[in-house]
Amino acid sequence: MPEGGCFCGKTRYKYTGDVQAAATCHCRDCQKITGSAFSTNIIVPGDGFEVLGGNPKKHTVKADSGNQITSNFCPECGSTMWREGDTFGTAKVIKVGTLDDPKALNDAKPGVELYAPERVNWVKPVDGAGQKQGMPDSQAV
Repeated sequence: MPEGGCFCGKTRYKYTGDVQAAATCHCRDCQKITGSAFSTNIIVPGDGFEVLGGNPKKHTVKADSGNQITSNFCPECGSTMWREGDTFGTAKVIKVGTLDDPKALNDAKPGVELYAPERVNWVKPVDGAGQKQGMPDSQAV
């Protein structure tokens, strides 16, 4: 079962079950929480997700959809590890770079790019990935 955690190692998680989707998000929120041009994510079943150590801090904001979205991050080092919210039901949206497996990013080629119009001009679209204007219902991802 895949495991991951924050930069300092104090907050740890694991999940079981199949990855439901892989997505790259170019929204401004993801740019802010990653400090990068986009976020690479996998969506996993919430019932197979478990915090193994640490007590992640939560920060909830209203997304442009009007739904709440909560970022879970390490209170010590600040690494955002996953997000959750009404749009995703009980599923967790894991930031792939926080997984322990160094091949995880290669294995998470996105099937969809969210907020594609907000993509920075030096990043090209992912071949074969759907291009969405914003955040669709999680079943559409």
